[in-house]
Amino acid sequence: MRAYRIAYDGQPYHGFQRQPDVETVEGELLATLDRLGVTAGDVPAGYAAAGRTDAGVSALAQTVAFEAPEWLSPAAFNSELPASVRVWASADVPDDFHATHDAREREYVYYLYAPERHDDRARRAADALSGEHDFHNLTPDDSGTVRALSIDLTREGEFLVCRLRAGGFCRQLVRRVVGLVDEIRRGDAPLSKVDRVLGSKPIDGAAGVGPASPTPLVLVAVDYGVEFSVDADARESTRSVFTDRLVERLAGARVVGAIRDGI
Repeated sequence: MRAYRIAYDGQPYHGFQRQPDVETVEGELLATLDRLGVTAGDVPAGYAAAGRTDAGVSALAQTVAFEAPEWLSPAAFNSELPASVRVWASADVPDDFHATHDAREREYVYYLYAPERHDDRARRAADALSGEHDFHNLTPDDSGTVRALSIDLTREGEFLVCRLRAGGFCRQLVRRVVGLVDEIRRGDAPLSKVDRVLGSKPIDGAAGVGPASPTPLVLVAVDYGVEFSVDADARESTRSVFTDRLVERLAGARVVGAIRDGI
């Protein structure tokens, strides 16, 4: 059994989980294994993934594990993957390893554009949301909504970087937590809204909390207590691909700015 670390740009994809008729990250991974002859159109034995990121969400350390042949290095995996998905490290793991259930902690980072600051209000909201709570009003899930959550906020220029850690996350929990923190930061909601959201009464409609945009969110770490070996060639390929994407996005931002400023 081998586990692989995967980085991907989530913007072109309809999420991680394989779905019919739309492009997903998992769909690319499984199709690549088929093209490489590792599988014959099916899912490899023992296959599991660390999590299912939403459409538009990116990852630095998504993790999948399955029974892989010895020759399937990260570089070999990348040979048939699209540039937007890169495998960069791997580790041999026990035969009973499960990439979903064996994760000790997951960490997401959300880059919240907040040039007008008001960081003190954001930090009070983050402190109130940290700890073990029932987050049933911040997820569409009906069960498994009690989580122990850690939230750290740091200022990086015009961005408020929100770092969230937990053993696991309900669907949309990270984006809705960030959405609530941002509401309070902007002054659109009082700090007391946290108590209402964490209360037992369901909150629906306009009184609830919608998810923040997915594109500023990255899955940055999944801890298994396993030491991954970085593939030097795959690492260089990954850095090259994401450097190209950075340049493309920077140029795109200049174009959008020029259009805005020319109106």
